[in-house]
Amino acid sequence: MPDLPLSGIRVCDLTWIIAGPTATRVLADFGADVIRVEHQQAIDPIRVGRPINGERTTLNNSGFFNYFNRNKRSMLLNVRHPLGMELLHRLIAISDVVIENFSSGVLDSWELSYEAQKTINPGVIYCSISGFGHSGRDKHFTTWGPTAQALSGLTLMSGLPGEPPAGWGYSYMDHTAGYYGAIAILMALHHRNRTGEGQHIDISQVEAGMVLTGPAILDYTVNGRSFRRPGMPPGNHSWEPAIAPHNTYPCAGEDRWIAIAVRNDAEWLAMVRAMGEPAWANDGRFSTNASRLAHQDELDAGIAVWTSTRDEYRLMHLLQAAGVPAGVCQSPGDRVEKDEQFRARNWWAAMPHAEMGEASEFDGVTPRLSHTPGTNRTASPLLGAHTHEVTTDLLGLSNEEFAEYEAMGVFM
Repeated sequence: MPDLPLSGIRVCDLTWIIAGPTATRVLADFGADVIRVEHQQAIDPIRVGRPINGERTTLNNSGFFNYFNRNKRSMLLNVRHPLGMELLHRLIAISDVVIENFSSGVLDSWELSYEAQKTINPGVIYCSISGFGHSGRDKHFTTWGPTAQALSGLTLMSGLPGEPPAGWGYSYMDHTAGYYGAIAILMALHHRNRTGEGQHIDISQVEAGMVLTGPAILDYTVNGRSFRRPGMPPGNHSWEPAIAPHNTYPCAGEDRWIAIAVRNDAEWLAMVRAMGEPAWANDGRFSTNASRLAHQDELDAGIAVWTSTRDEYRLMHLLQAAGVPAGVCQSPGDRVEKDEQFRARNWWAAMPHAEMGEASEFDGVTPRLSHTPGTNRTASPLLGAHTHEVTTDLLGLSNEEFAEYEAMGVFM
């Protein structure tokens, strides 16, 4: 296999949960040697996160953990032990990148601030991901994905008009901050390649979320309009451009839905024909986009009656053939088993897992580079699976020293 773009780059990965592992997943996919430093007394909660393979958690059978930690190595290290901290220093000394997503004061309490890390490794790139960053009034506050979303303004912008903010059910900001982390590390590596200088990358999840609120902030600062006003947030209706119908509609079966967006009167007429020209659809209230917008609730109700007895995939193909934009709201199972586009691009790949066997099926690597594509090489590591390998091959311990350190509780 030819060298991957990040072959030769070593990452001391102190991250856990989602934000940090998302960043190191990208680096690992493209060839970086990502070494997860783990501690049995402060286990990564995602190691017991559902879904799991089997009936009970084992610290190694979480599909959630497996997703975020492919292509990585795992070593156990008790940094509360002086010898454990010494080994961490040795790992930092031979690493290009150190990354963590703890609260802002944790590494300072370990006496491993960026300034301290530079004394160990002058060219080190240190990436920290926290709720508010490592400076400012709020730097000591701890966030979770949903709280970062709320503080950035995104939660207020979600939901239905006239209803309380709905928020999002998944930690979107954890992923976003992770992607920012990966991009920032690549930029810092590029800078170091040109200058020899490392640097500290200080990422605030709240700030990463605020960039998604730009149009709403401009609307307020320039036009004096609050995002929460009659008809806003738009829910599944289209705000800009204002078009109707534009919504998700129930289909036959349990929790099956289709999204339909009609952009102009010609597409509406095509949809009416596809529906078999029901009398209600030819009502004057729905003859123009302006009148459809004025009667969206009645319009959506009529469409829902038609869609609710139909198979969502057949309906999607019927509408698309008529020139009407439509797409099935796919479940995870749909994406794996039914999505022809994913199949055509060989998007899903199985990799054997040391405990779960062939049960591990992974999504592909994004982005797809034509000359130096990232690869799926190994499933997620068992807890501490590479402790001996890393400490002897990289950190210089003899087998006898390893046994002594293990007996003293350094590897736990």
